[in-house]
Amino acid sequence: MIDKDDAMISKPDLLTVEDAKGLTAAETVELFCEYMNPGQLHFLKLLGFHKVIIESAEGMYYIDKDGRKILDFFGGFGSVGFGHNHPRILEVRKKFQDEKRHEIALAFLSQYAVALCKNLATIAPGDLKIGFLCCSGSEAVEAALKIAEKAQGPERATIVYTENSFHGKTRGALSVTDSAFYQSTFQLLDKRVRVPFGDAAALENAFKQDPSIGLFILETIQGGAGIIVPPQGYLREVRRLCDQYNVLWIADEVQCGIGRTGKFFAFEYEEVIPDLVTIAKSLGGGKVAIGAVIARKPIYLKAYGTNKTALIHGPATFGAMGEACCTAIESLNVIYDEGLIDNAAQQGAYLLKKFEELKIKYPQIIKDVRGKGLMIGVEFADFSQTLPPGLREIVSTLDDKLKGSLCGFVGRLLLKDFNILVAFTEYNRNVIRLEPPLITQQEHCDAVVAAFDTLLARGVVGIVAEFAQAFVKNE
Repeated sequence: MIDKDDAMISKPDLLTVEDAKGLTAAETVELFCEYMNPGQLHFLKLLGFHKVIIESAEGMYYIDKDGRKILDFFGGFGSVGFGHNHPRILEVRKKFQDEKRHEIALAFLSQYAVALCKNLATIAPGDLKIGFLCCSGSEAVEAALKIAEKAQGPERATIVYTENSFHGKTRGALSVTDSAFYQSTFQLLDKRVRVPFGDAAALENAFKQDPSIGLFILETIQGGAGIIVPPQGYLREVRRLCDQYNVLWIADEVQCGIGRTGKFFAFEYEEVIPDLVTIAKSLGGGKVAIGAVIARKPIYLKAYGTNKTALIHGPATFGAMGEACCTAIESLNVIYDEGLIDNAAQQGAYLLKKFEELKIKYPQIIKDVRGKGLMIGVEFADFSQTLPPGLREIVSTLDDKLKGSLCGFVGRLLLKDFNILVAFTEYNRNVIRLEPPLITQQEHCDAVVAAFDTLLARGVVGIVAEFAQAFVKNE
């Protein structure tokens, strides 16, 4: 006990939760610049995002402080699979808190963690039976790389990854992320080989040339590259080649998994089974940060199956927290009880069809439409190609610098004029990503398509003029 005569440590001038809730947009911008990431504000201003403060979120919508409902076709890059604040997920979390159940169980076994891993093993095909729980997609990739390397041994530690890949920003994941921008000047892992995405012949050539290759990590569908679906049959060839050359295949399903493509795992379209799978994002039901690795049992046991090796990469302090596991358990039940995988396939096919029609209607603006389920990329043509022939040649020299500008213009106007939020793409900046919640209905798809149609009907010159006007007025 503190003696009443002793001076207590004085409380610093801290904001409360209610203080935070009451911050205006201007106050939030000021604190963001002072205490978070001032350089990022430039991009937020270009898109008009800096003026939006979200008050609440429900189902398909954000609701801002002015009561405006914003249709969410961004979906947190695939992390809002069940919509915002799904009632069943909220109820499970409330019950967990009301019953004062335990969160951190490092000393004891967690009934919630083992139940979640059992569910993942039940869903996963073949002998993908061992789960490792963590807090993010990057952490799942790190864990998967270590499991595979440990199982293969130091003589087979070279990793193959693909062009335009994105696996995360922690050091190991960053090492197999094909981005000079994200890799920057950081010192990365050595023993890496890069091959083209979707090219089985190039993959086999790499395996033949370097017997130290023991791991191959692959996004089943590339997200950061602009929603790139591999050619039909490629995954079967990956499985065959990995078997032939004794290479372990890590399927990164962090973004495309958990039902997003119309299958629980996107690799199921080719009826193949990877050696390890990483998942995250929607596993947390839009409420918690949780990721997982699901490994084939013989591989996991080879890596960490003895008393001496079991804790080499044991659970982290915040891995497999009780409420996070309960949230994920309920999320997995919801996805089947509500038919959300089937809905993703159905609505995704409808949305693709509608955007294909827009591509035909606006061939100079929309270059390509692609994806599976509710993981869709709409690629605009280079800026010069959208202009009349006389201007094309003049502007073409600026195409590289202008990449992403049309996406930005359209994205800002979708939010400003139509209350629709869409996502953008790291590598191919000409691509708008659509990854809405799996609860999406046809009416939501129709609203997005109609908004695109209205905007594109104005022509590129009209879009640019309206964007410039909105930017100058800071609308």
